[in-house]
Amino acid sequence: MAVYKIFPSQDTTLYSQYPNMNTGIDEIIEATTTAFGAYDNPNPQASRFLIQFDTNEIKDIINNKISGSSWTSYLRCYAANVTGLSEATTVYIYPLSQSWDNGTGKYLDQPITTNGASWNWADYSGSTRWVSSFAPGSTASYGTATAGGGVWFINPSASQVYEYSNPLDLEVDVKNIVSQWHTGSIANNGFIVKQADNDEFVDSLDVQVELKFFSIDTNTIYPPQLEFRWDDTVFITSSGISTINTDQMTVVIGENPGVFYSGSINKFRVNCRPTYPPRVFQTASLYVQNYYLPRESYWSLKDLSTNEVIIGFDQDYTKLSTDASGSYFKMYMNGLEPERNYQILIKTIFSGSTFIFNDDYYFKVVNG
Repeated sequence: MAVYKIFPSQDTTLYSQYPNMNTGIDEIIEATTTAFGAYDNPNPQASRFLIQFDTNEIKDIINNKISGSSWTSYLRCYAANVTGLSEATTVYIYPLSQSWDNGTGKYLDQPITTNGASWNWADYSGSTRWVSSFAPGSTASYGTATAGGGVWFINPSASQVYEYSNPLDLEVDVKNIVSQWHTGSIANNGFIVKQADNDEFVDSLDVQVELKFFSIDTNTIYPPQLEFRWDDTVFITSSGISTINTDQMTVVIGENPGVFYSGSINKFRVNCRPTYPPRVFQTASLYVQNYYLPRESYWSLKDLSTNEVIIGFDQDYTKLSTDASGSYFKMYMNGLEPERNYQILIKTIFSGSTFIFNDDYYFKVVNG
């Protein structure tokens, strides 16, 4: 299994209330609907955010890193503040059909910054508007009050429904969009993320859904990511090693020097043996014999300081592989925040029971 993460090359939010304001280096990106004024005469407004990932990085991952044809790609944005959800609020992700510039503004700069994308403009104010004559299959906001706000292809698209019990982070399968960028079917101008058309510009002070996420410029460990996942699991067994046959097992992570540079790739060995081996008469140590973990064995990764799960157990994409030396898995360090400590967890299912091991499986990623 493999998980490979990349970070955005640019992101910004478009605000209908401030149609010329750029927020290209703000710490927050948002897709919010709100209203101002009196109850009997509200002034509805909306925001949408744009986010773009480098085309060359995408092509390099698909062409040179992914093994096999089965892969997925997820847009992940981490929630900073989510309020006002209805029973089912839907967020839509579309591929932009026009290029744009990031700019260097922040929300409500005084004076406002206008040197990048805004509700009215695709780059600096007074230069290039978001087009109103759309390419085939693309659309945008329409009508006098809401003109602007980006231009996007209707298909392909992706969406996520927010409900009360759902996680607040955005995690959407966008392979259908990324695949078309990779093949060149459509140009990679990035994503636009917005609420449903019927939920934007609602003429009511009682309906205000705020969806705020951390941007690439955040000072936290939660920048947006485009995450690629594929199954590179192999099972090559050896007559000299057998699958462990007891639930009393000791699991140790090998090939772990403890410190890795960002961008490196490591193959972690998952060594296991019975904790209480049977008594036999032999001259060699019982503890030099290695075993395979059962085929239903997986790995996970969490941030040691926050206990945030960075990569969760997944029956398709975090399964352990085996070779003639035992069980193992590969990890790409490029998507992990540097100068932080991480903990590996191993899960195995034996005779219908689930066991989780996390005994001192630590490492740190450093800049370099």
